[in-house]
Amino acid sequence: MNKILPIFALALFACLLPMPYGYFMLVRFAAMIIFALMAYGYYKQEKEGIAIFFGAMAVLFQPLFKISLDRITWNVVDVAMAIFLFILWLKEKGYIKK
Repeated sequence: MNKILPIFALALFACLLPMPYGYFMLVRFAAMIIFALMAYGYYKQEKEGIAIFFGAMAVLFQPLFKISLDRITWNVVDVAMAIFLFILWLKEKGYIKK
């Protein structure tokens, strides 16, 4: 997962650009899978708080039953999650003290 986090953070930042609708659907599908796997991984590590957070993010980003948010709100969510994932990646790599 360490190699995926910075790449996925960049994909979330790219959502700020004028991309085709298919790109946004691909990012939502990838986010659902990545966040669900992260939720499961943190749950196995007995870190319930962050596991619940990533489970909620998996539900928010899932493309099957869309949660209707306007473009600006999605941009804020995308940027916030990208920054959060990048900081989490830096912590896991040991560049930021826990």
